[in-house]
Amino acid sequence: MITLKQAAQWCGGKVLPEYETVCFSGARADSRLVQPGQLFAALSGARDGHDFIPMAMEKGAAAALGQRQLPGVPMIVAENSLRALGDIARGYRQTLSPRVVGITGSVGKTTTKEMIAAVLGTGYVTRKTEKNFNNDIGLPMTVLDLTQDTEAAVIEMGMNHFGEISYLTRIARPDIAVITNIGTMHIENLGSREGICQAKLEILEGLSEDGIVILNGDEPLLTAAHTGHRTLYFGFGANCDLRAENLRESEGQTRFTAVSRNGSFEILLPVEGRHNVMDALAAALTGLTLGLSEAQIAEGLANFRNTGERQNIYEKNGFTIISDCYNAGPESMAAALSILARRQTAGRRIAVLGDMLELGDYGPAAHSRVGRLAAEQADLVWTYGPLSLLTAEAAGEKGRHFDTHADLANALRALARPGDVLLFKGSHGMHMEQVLDLFFR
Repeated sequence: MITLKQAAQWCGGKVLPEYETVCFSGARADSRLVQPGQLFAALSGARDGHDFIPMAMEKGAAAALGQRQLPGVPMIVAENSLRALGDIARGYRQTLSPRVVGITGSVGKTTTKEMIAAVLGTGYVTRKTEKNFNNDIGLPMTVLDLTQDTEAAVIEMGMNHFGEISYLTRIARPDIAVITNIGTMHIENLGSREGICQAKLEILEGLSEDGIVILNGDEPLLTAAHTGHRTLYFGFGANCDLRAENLRESEGQTRFTAVSRNGSFEILLPVEGRHNVMDALAAALTGLTLGLSEAQIAEGLANFRNTGERQNIYEKNGFTIISDCYNAGPESMAAALSILARRQTAGRRIAVLGDMLELGDYGPAAHSRVGRLAAEQADLVWTYGPLSLLTAEAAGEKGRHFDTHADLANALRALARPGDVLLFKGSHGMHMEQVLDLFFR
Protein backbone atom coordinates (compact mmCIF):
# COMPACT_ATOMS: atom_id res chain seq x y z
CA MET A 1 0.00 0.00 0.00
CA ILE A 2 1.13 3.56 -0.77
CA THR A 3 0.14 6.57 1.31
CA LEU A 4 -0.82 9.81 -0.40
CA LYS A 5 1.97 11.55 1.50
CA GLN A 6 4.54 9.12 0.11
CA ALA A 7 3.17 9.36 -3.44
CA ALA A 8 3.14 13.16 -3.24
CA GLN A 9 6.80 13.15 -2.22
CA TRP A 10 7.67 11.01 -5.24
CA CYS A 11 5.91 13.30 -7.70
CA GLY A 12 6.37 16.68 -6.05
CA GLY A 13 2.64 17.03 -5.49
CA LYS A 14 0.60 18.29 -2.55
CA VAL A 15 -1.86 16.57 -0.22
CA LEU A 16 -4.11 18.18 2.37
CA PRO A 17 -2.97 17.15 5.88
CA GLU A 18 -6.19 15.24 6.61
CA TYR A 19 -5.57 12.94 3.62
CA GLU A 20 -1.85 12.21 4.05
CA THR A 21 -2.40 8.75 5.57
CA VAL A 22 -4.96 7.59 2.99
CA CYS A 23 -3.57 4.51 1.21
CA PHE A 24 -4.05 3.11 -2.28
CA SER A 25 -2.87 0.09 -4.25
CA GLY A 26 -2.78 0.25 -8.04
CA ALA A 27 -4.05 2.99 -10.34
CA ARG A 28 -6.37 3.50 -13.29
CA ALA A 29 -6.95 6.43 -15.65
CA ASP A 30 -10.39 5.20 -16.79
CA SER A 31 -13.10 5.69 -14.17
CA ARG A 32 -15.02 2.72 -15.63
CA LEU A 33 -12.13 0.38 -14.80
CA VAL A 34 -11.37 1.59 -11.29
CA GLN A 35 -11.28 -1.12 -8.63
CA PRO A 36 -11.84 -0.48 -4.90
CA GLY A 37 -8.72 0.84 -3.22
CA GLN A 38 -7.04 2.16 -6.36
CA LEU A 39 -5.83 5.65 -7.25
CA PHE A 40 -7.79 7.35 -10.03
CA ALA A 41 -5.57 9.46 -12.30
CA ALA A 42 -7.54 12.39 -13.75
CA LEU A 43 -5.80 13.05 -17.05
CA SER A 44 -6.53 15.63 -19.71
CA GLY A 45 -7.76 14.26 -23.04
CA ALA A 46 -10.82 14.76 -25.17
CA ARG A 47 -12.54 15.46 -21.86
CA ASP A 48 -11.25 16.75 -18.54
CA GLY A 49 -10.45 13.77 -16.32
CA HIS A 50 -11.50 15.75 -13.26
CA ASP A 51 -15.11 15.39 -14.42
CA PHE A 52 -14.86 11.66 -13.74
CA ILE A 53 -13.46 11.84 -10.21
CA PRO A 54 -16.90 11.55 -8.57
CA MET A 55 -17.68 8.43 -10.60
CA ALA A 56 -14.31 6.89 -9.67
CA MET A 57 -14.88 7.59 -5.99
CA GLU A 58 -18.34 5.99 -6.21
CA LYS A 59 -16.70 2.87 -7.63
CA GLY A 60 -14.43 2.66 -4.61
CA ALA A 61 -11.31 4.60 -5.57
CA ALA A 62 -9.26 5.36 -2.48
CA ALA A 63 -8.08 8.71 -3.84
CA ALA A 64 -7.51 10.74 -6.98
CA LEU A 65 -4.54 12.33 -8.71
CA GLY A 66 -5.31 15.62 -10.41
CA GLN A 67 -4.28 19.18 -11.08
CA ARG A 68 -6.81 20.88 -8.83
CA GLN A 69 -8.36 19.94 -5.50
CA LEU A 70 -12.00 18.85 -5.40
CA PRO A 71 -13.85 19.43 -2.13
CA GLY A 72 -14.10 16.40 0.13
CA VAL A 73 -11.95 14.15 -2.08
CA PRO A 74 -8.62 12.64 -0.94
CA MET A 75 -6.26 13.88 -3.63
CA ILE A 76 -2.71 14.36 -4.76
CA VAL A 77 -2.55 17.67 -6.61
CA ALA A 78 0.30 18.04 -9.09
CA GLU A 79 1.19 20.41 -11.91
CA ASN A 80 0.91 17.66 -14.54
CA SER A 81 -1.16 14.57 -13.74
CA LEU A 82 0.40 12.36 -16.41
CA ARG A 83 3.97 13.12 -15.40
CA ALA A 84 3.01 12.74 -11.74
CA LEU A 85 1.60 9.28 -12.47
CA GLY A 86 4.94 8.29 -14.00
CA ASP A 87 6.88 9.75 -11.07
CA ILE A 88 4.73 7.85 -8.57
CA ALA A 89 5.30 4.61 -10.48
CA ARG A 90 9.04 5.31 -10.61
CA GLY A 91 9.13 5.85 -6.86
CA TYR A 92 7.09 2.72 -6.17
CA ARG A 93 9.34 0.63 -8.45
CA GLN A 94 12.28 1.50 -6.21
CA THR A 95 10.52 -0.16 -3.25
CA LEU A 96 10.21 -3.48 -5.11
CA SER A 97 12.79 -6.14 -5.96
CA PRO A 98 11.36 -8.36 -8.70
CA ARG A 99 13.34 -9.48 -11.72
CA VAL A 100 12.02 -7.07 -14.34
CA VAL A 101 12.12 -7.96 -18.03
CA GLY A 102 11.55 -5.02 -20.38
CA ILE A 103 10.48 -5.78 -23.95
CA THR A 104 10.33 -3.67 -27.07
CA GLY A 105 10.57 -4.24 -30.82
CA SER A 106 8.81 -3.44 -34.07
CA VAL A 107 6.86 -6.69 -34.34
CA GLY A 108 5.96 -9.42 -31.90
CA LYS A 109 6.63 -7.66 -28.62
CA THR A 110 3.21 -8.49 -27.16
CA THR A 111 3.48 -12.14 -28.19
CA THR A 112 7.00 -12.27 -26.79
CA LYS A 113 5.74 -10.68 -23.57
CA GLU A 114 3.09 -13.37 -23.25
CA MET A 115 5.61 -16.13 -23.96
CA ILE A 116 8.13 -14.79 -21.45
CA ALA A 117 5.41 -14.50 -18.81
CA ALA A 118 4.33 -18.09 -19.53
CA VAL A 119 7.92 -19.29 -19.16
CA LEU A 120 8.73 -17.30 -16.01
CA GLY A 121 5.41 -18.30 -14.48
CA THR A 122 6.71 -21.87 -14.15
CA GLY A 123 9.27 -20.77 -11.59
CA TYR A 124 8.34 -17.32 -10.28
CA VAL A 125 5.32 -15.37 -9.09
CA THR A 126 4.98 -13.40 -12.31
CA ARG A 127 3.07 -10.28 -13.34
CA LYS A 128 2.91 -8.84 -16.85
CA THR A 129 1.65 -5.91 -18.89
CA GLU A 130 -2.07 -6.38 -19.48
CA LYS A 131 -4.05 -5.28 -22.52
CA ASN A 132 -2.22 -2.46 -24.33
CA PHE A 133 -0.75 -0.86 -21.19
CA ASN A 134 2.62 -0.21 -22.85
CA ASN A 135 2.69 3.61 -23.14
CA ASP A 136 3.18 6.60 -20.84
CA ILE A 137 -0.23 5.96 -19.23
CA GLY A 138 -0.33 2.18 -19.25
CA LEU A 139 3.22 1.39 -18.15
CA PRO A 140 3.00 3.37 -14.89
CA MET A 141 -0.28 1.59 -14.15
CA THR A 142 1.42 -1.74 -14.85
CA VAL A 143 4.18 -0.92 -12.38
CA LEU A 144 1.70 0.24 -9.76
CA ASP A 145 -0.17 -3.06 -10.15
CA LEU A 146 2.90 -4.99 -9.00
CA THR A 147 2.66 -6.42 -5.50
CA GLN A 148 5.34 -6.98 -2.91
CA ASP A 149 5.25 -10.73 -3.56
CA THR A 150 5.96 -10.27 -7.29
CA GLU A 151 9.12 -12.20 -8.17
CA ALA A 152 9.20 -11.47 -11.90
CA ALA A 153 7.58 -8.70 -13.95
CA VAL A 154 7.36 -8.70 -17.74
CA ILE A 155 6.82 -5.17 -18.99
CA GLU A 156 6.16 -4.17 -22.59
CA MET A 157 7.27 -0.79 -23.94
CA GLY A 158 5.75 0.70 -27.08
CA MET A 159 6.59 3.89 -28.92
CA ASN A 160 6.22 5.82 -32.15
CA HIS A 161 8.59 8.73 -31.48
CA PHE A 162 12.09 9.23 -30.12
CA GLY A 163 12.33 9.62 -26.35
CA GLU A 164 9.25 7.58 -25.46
CA ILE A 165 11.05 4.35 -24.54
CA SER A 166 13.71 6.38 -22.74
CA TYR A 167 10.96 7.71 -20.47
CA LEU A 168 9.30 4.34 -19.94
CA THR A 169 12.46 2.37 -19.21
CA ARG A 170 13.52 4.86 -16.51
CA ILE A 171 10.25 4.05 -14.74
CA ALA A 172 10.40 0.27 -15.15
CA ARG A 173 14.16 -0.10 -14.45
CA PRO A 174 14.50 -3.51 -16.17
CA ASP A 175 17.11 -6.09 -15.23
CA ILE A 176 16.83 -7.71 -18.65
CA ALA A 177 16.11 -5.79 -21.86
CA VAL A 178 14.71 -7.72 -24.85
CA ILE A 179 14.44 -6.31 -28.38
CA THR A 180 12.47 -8.59 -30.69
CA ASN A 181 13.41 -7.06 -34.05
CA ILE A 182 13.70 -3.87 -36.10
CA GLY A 183 10.99 -3.45 -38.72
CA THR A 184 9.39 -0.52 -40.51
CA MET A 185 6.40 0.29 -38.31
CA HIS A 186 6.43 3.99 -37.28
CA ILE A 187 9.04 4.75 -39.92
CA GLU A 188 6.92 7.80 -40.79
CA ASN A 189 7.99 9.37 -37.47
CA LEU A 190 11.48 7.88 -37.14
CA GLY A 191 12.80 8.33 -40.67
CA SER A 192 14.58 5.03 -41.30
CA ARG A 193 15.17 1.55 -39.90
CA GLU A 194 18.33 2.93 -38.35
CA GLY A 195 16.20 5.54 -36.58
CA ILE A 196 13.80 2.84 -35.39
CA CYS A 197 16.75 0.85 -34.05
CA GLN A 198 18.04 3.91 -32.22
CA ALA A 199 14.63 4.47 -30.63
CA LYS A 200 14.35 0.82 -29.55
CA LEU A 201 17.83 0.89 -28.01
CA GLU A 202 16.64 3.62 -25.66
CA ILE A 203 15.44 0.74 -23.47
CA LEU A 204 19.06 0.39 -22.32
CA GLU A 205 18.94 3.81 -20.65
CA GLY A 206 16.95 2.39 -17.75
CA LEU A 207 18.69 -0.98 -17.57
CA SER A 208 20.27 -1.85 -14.23
CA GLU A 209 24.03 -1.54 -14.02
CA ASP A 210 24.54 -5.30 -14.15
CA GLY A 211 21.62 -5.83 -16.51
CA ILE A 212 21.56 -8.24 -19.45
CA VAL A 213 20.53 -7.45 -23.03
CA ILE A 214 18.80 -10.07 -25.21
CA LEU A 215 18.68 -9.23 -28.91
CA ASN A 216 17.58 -10.69 -32.23
CA GLY A 217 20.81 -12.14 -33.58
CA ASP A 218 19.48 -12.31 -37.14
CA GLU A 219 19.09 -8.51 -37.33
CA PRO A 220 22.35 -6.79 -38.46
CA LEU A 221 21.29 -3.46 -36.96
CA LEU A 222 21.12 -5.11 -33.53
CA THR A 223 24.21 -7.28 -33.80
CA ALA A 224 26.16 -4.13 -34.69
CA ALA A 225 24.86 -2.24 -31.65
CA HIS A 226 27.22 -1.52 -28.75
CA THR A 227 25.11 -2.06 -25.65
CA GLY A 228 27.65 -1.63 -22.86
CA HIS A 229 26.14 -4.67 -21.12
CA ARG A 230 26.40 -8.43 -21.30
CA THR A 231 24.52 -9.23 -24.50
CA LEU A 232 22.98 -12.51 -25.67
CA TYR A 233 21.46 -13.29 -29.06
CA PHE A 234 18.61 -15.49 -30.27
CA GLY A 235 17.70 -16.48 -33.82
CA PHE A 236 18.41 -19.00 -36.55
CA GLY A 237 22.03 -18.01 -37.14
CA ALA A 238 24.89 -20.24 -36.06
CA ASN A 239 26.42 -17.49 -33.91
CA CYS A 240 23.32 -17.04 -31.73
CA ASP A 241 23.47 -18.04 -28.08
CA LEU A 242 20.15 -19.82 -28.56
CA ARG A 243 19.06 -20.86 -32.03
CA ALA A 244 16.26 -22.89 -33.59
CA GLU A 245 16.82 -25.98 -35.70
CA ASN A 246 14.67 -28.72 -37.19
CA LEU A 247 11.37 -26.81 -37.51
CA ARG A 248 8.29 -28.96 -38.03
CA GLU A 249 4.94 -27.25 -38.55
CA SER A 250 1.55 -28.90 -38.56
CA GLU A 251 -2.00 -27.65 -38.15
CA GLY A 252 -1.83 -25.09 -35.36
CA GLN A 253 1.50 -26.22 -33.90
CA THR A 254 5.24 -25.77 -34.36
CA ARG A 255 7.97 -28.03 -33.01
CA PHE A 256 11.64 -27.17 -33.06
CA THR A 257 14.95 -27.88 -31.37
CA ALA A 258 16.40 -25.07 -29.25
CA VAL A 259 20.20 -25.27 -29.41
CA SER A 260 22.42 -23.45 -26.92
CA ARG A 261 26.14 -23.56 -26.34
CA ASN A 262 25.48 -26.12 -23.59
CA GLY A 263 23.13 -28.51 -25.35
CA SER A 264 19.68 -28.70 -26.88
CA PHE A 265 16.04 -29.35 -25.97
CA GLU A 266 12.72 -29.70 -27.75
CA ILE A 267 10.00 -27.04 -27.77
CA LEU A 268 6.38 -27.37 -28.82
CA LEU A 269 4.44 -24.18 -29.58
CA PRO A 270 0.64 -24.15 -29.88
CA VAL A 271 0.93 -21.67 -32.80
CA GLU A 272 2.37 -21.72 -36.30
CA GLY A 273 4.95 -19.53 -37.96
CA ARG A 274 8.66 -18.86 -38.08
CA HIS A 275 8.04 -15.46 -36.49
CA ASN A 276 6.53 -17.18 -33.45
CA VAL A 277 9.63 -19.37 -33.19
CA MET A 278 11.71 -16.19 -32.93
CA ASP A 279 9.49 -14.92 -30.13
CA ALA A 280 9.76 -18.29 -28.36
CA LEU A 281 13.56 -18.19 -28.63
CA ALA A 282 13.59 -14.79 -26.93
CA ALA A 283 11.39 -16.19 -24.16
CA ALA A 284 13.48 -19.32 -23.78
CA LEU A 285 16.74 -17.36 -23.62
CA THR A 286 15.20 -15.08 -20.98
CA GLY A 287 14.19 -18.14 -18.96
CA LEU A 288 17.65 -19.66 -19.19
CA THR A 289 19.20 -16.35 -18.15
CA LEU A 290 16.99 -16.29 -15.05
CA GLY A 291 17.90 -19.82 -14.05
CA LEU A 292 14.91 -21.82 -15.22
CA SER A 293 15.38 -25.38 -16.41
CA GLU A 294 14.86 -26.54 -19.97
CA ALA A 295 11.84 -28.54 -18.79
CA GLN A 296 10.27 -25.45 -17.21
CA ILE A 297 10.84 -23.43 -20.39
CA ALA A 298 9.32 -26.12 -22.58
CA GLU A 299 6.33 -26.39 -20.23
CA GLY A 300 5.72 -22.64 -20.25
CA LEU A 301 5.88 -22.37 -24.04
CA ALA A 302 3.63 -25.39 -24.56
CA ASN A 303 1.01 -23.67 -22.39
CA PHE A 304 1.35 -20.25 -24.04
CA ARG A 305 -1.84 -18.62 -25.27
CA ASN A 306 -1.88 -15.45 -27.35
CA THR A 307 -4.08 -12.45 -26.56
CA GLY A 308 -6.78 -10.50 -28.33
CA GLU A 309 -6.83 -10.42 -32.12
CA ARG A 310 -3.29 -11.71 -32.62
CA GLN A 311 -3.13 -14.78 -34.87
CA ASN A 312 -6.28 -16.23 -33.39
CA ILE A 313 -7.01 -19.33 -35.50
CA TYR A 314 -10.35 -21.08 -35.10
CA GLU A 315 -13.12 -22.92 -36.92
CA LYS A 316 -16.61 -21.44 -37.27
CA ASN A 317 -19.52 -22.47 -39.49
CA GLY A 318 -17.18 -24.59 -41.57
CA PHE A 319 -14.67 -21.78 -42.18
CA THR A 320 -11.13 -21.58 -40.84
CA ILE A 321 -10.56 -18.05 -39.57
CA ILE A 322 -7.16 -16.46 -39.00
CA SER A 323 -7.98 -13.29 -37.07
CA ASP A 324 -4.91 -11.04 -36.78
CA CYS A 325 -6.43 -7.57 -36.61
CA TYR A 326 -4.52 -6.02 -33.72
CA ASN A 327 -1.88 -4.35 -35.86
CA ALA A 328 0.00 -4.64 -39.12
CA GLY A 329 3.23 -3.74 -40.84
CA PRO A 330 5.05 -5.21 -43.84
CA GLU A 331 6.84 -7.80 -41.70
CA SER A 332 3.78 -9.02 -39.83
CA MET A 333 1.74 -9.03 -43.06
CA ALA A 334 4.30 -11.35 -44.64
CA ALA A 335 4.24 -13.62 -41.58
CA ALA A 336 0.44 -13.83 -41.57
CA LEU A 337 0.30 -14.54 -45.31
CA SER A 338 2.82 -17.35 -44.90
CA ILE A 339 0.55 -18.96 -42.29
CA LEU A 340 -2.40 -18.62 -44.67
CA ALA A 341 -0.40 -20.20 -47.50
CA ARG A 342 0.62 -23.21 -45.41
CA ARG A 343 -2.88 -23.89 -44.11
CA GLN A 344 -4.13 -27.21 -45.50
CA THR A 345 -7.58 -26.85 -47.07
CA ALA A 346 -9.77 -28.26 -49.80
CA GLY A 347 -11.22 -24.76 -50.25
CA ARG A 348 -9.73 -21.38 -51.11
CA ARG A 349 -7.35 -19.15 -49.19
CA ILE A 350 -8.78 -15.64 -48.94
CA ALA A 351 -6.71 -12.72 -47.67
CA VAL A 352 -8.85 -9.84 -46.32
CA LEU A 353 -6.40 -7.00 -45.78
CA GLY A 354 -6.57 -3.44 -44.49
CA ASP A 355 -4.10 -0.56 -44.58
CA MET A 356 -0.77 -0.62 -42.76
CA LEU A 357 -0.56 2.76 -41.03
CA GLU A 358 2.34 5.05 -40.03
CA LEU A 359 4.60 4.10 -42.95
CA GLY A 360 4.81 7.62 -44.36
CA ASP A 361 6.48 7.84 -47.77
CA TYR A 362 7.21 4.11 -47.61
CA GLY A 363 3.48 3.31 -47.53
CA PRO A 364 2.58 3.07 -51.25
CA ALA A 365 5.50 0.81 -52.15
CA ALA A 366 4.96 -1.35 -49.06
CA HIS A 367 1.29 -1.88 -49.89
CA SER A 368 2.13 -2.83 -53.46
CA ARG A 369 4.73 -5.34 -52.24
CA VAL A 370 2.18 -6.90 -49.91
CA GLY A 371 -0.25 -7.20 -52.82
CA ARG A 372 2.28 -9.07 -54.95
CA LEU A 373 3.15 -11.35 -52.05
CA ALA A 374 -0.49 -11.97 -51.23
CA ALA A 375 -1.18 -12.95 -54.85
CA GLU A 376 1.46 -15.68 -54.51
CA GLN A 377 0.01 -17.06 -51.29
CA ALA A 378 -3.75 -16.57 -51.52
CA ASP A 379 -6.46 -17.37 -54.04
CA LEU A 380 -8.23 -14.04 -53.44
CA VAL A 381 -6.92 -10.74 -52.07
CA TRP A 382 -9.70 -8.43 -50.92
CA THR A 383 -8.84 -5.10 -49.37
CA TYR A 384 -10.21 -2.10 -47.52
CA GLY A 385 -8.59 1.30 -47.00
CA PRO A 386 -7.13 3.96 -49.32
CA LEU A 387 -3.61 2.55 -49.41
CA SER A 388 -4.86 -1.01 -49.74
CA LEU A 389 -6.25 -0.09 -53.15
CA LEU A 390 -2.60 -0.42 -54.22
CA THR A 391 -2.50 -3.87 -52.59
CA ALA A 392 -5.51 -5.02 -54.58
CA GLU A 393 -4.10 -3.59 -57.81
CA ALA A 394 -0.75 -5.30 -57.25
CA ALA A 395 -2.55 -8.60 -56.67
CA GLY A 396 -3.82 -8.47 -60.25
CA GLU A 397 -6.84 -10.55 -61.12
CA LYS A 398 -6.94 -11.95 -57.59
CA GLY A 399 -7.38 -8.49 -56.10
CA ARG A 400 -10.59 -6.60 -55.34
CA HIS A 401 -11.01 -3.40 -53.36
CA PHE A 402 -13.97 -2.23 -51.25
CA ASP A 403 -14.94 1.18 -49.93
CA THR A 404 -16.65 0.03 -46.70
CA HIS A 405 -16.49 -2.78 -44.16
CA ALA A 406 -20.08 -3.69 -44.99
CA ASP A 407 -19.47 -3.96 -48.75
CA LEU A 408 -16.49 -6.24 -48.15
CA ALA A 409 -18.38 -8.44 -45.68
CA ASN A 410 -21.41 -8.71 -47.97
CA ALA A 411 -19.24 -9.78 -50.89
CA LEU A 412 -17.51 -12.36 -48.70
CA ARG A 413 -20.81 -13.80 -47.58
CA ALA A 414 -21.91 -14.16 -51.18
CA LEU A 415 -18.71 -15.84 -52.34
CA ALA A 416 -17.04 -17.71 -49.47
CA ARG A 417 -17.95 -21.33 -48.87
CA PRO A 418 -17.36 -23.73 -45.95
CA GLY A 419 -13.88 -25.16 -46.27
CA ASP A 420 -12.33 -21.80 -47.16
CA VAL A 421 -9.58 -20.28 -45.01
CA LEU A 422 -9.96 -16.54 -44.36
CA LEU A 423 -7.22 -14.26 -43.06
CA PHE A 424 -8.31 -10.90 -41.61
CA LYS A 425 -5.44 -8.46 -41.01
CA GLY A 426 -4.78 -4.73 -40.94
CA SER A 427 -3.58 -1.97 -38.65
CA HIS A 428 -5.68 -1.52 -35.54
CA GLY A 429 -7.07 1.76 -36.84
CA MET A 430 -8.59 -0.04 -39.84
CA HIS A 431 -10.83 -2.17 -37.56
CA MET A 432 -10.76 -5.24 -39.78
CA GLU A 433 -12.40 -7.17 -36.96
CA GLN A 434 -15.59 -5.35 -37.95
CA VAL A 435 -15.49 -7.07 -41.34
CA LEU A 436 -15.18 -10.40 -39.55
CA ASP A 437 -18.10 -9.60 -37.26
CA LEU A 438 -20.27 -8.55 -40.21
CA PHE A 439 -19.32 -11.65 -42.17
CA PHE A 440 -20.83 -13.93 -39.52
CA ARG A 441 -24.00 -11.88 -38.96
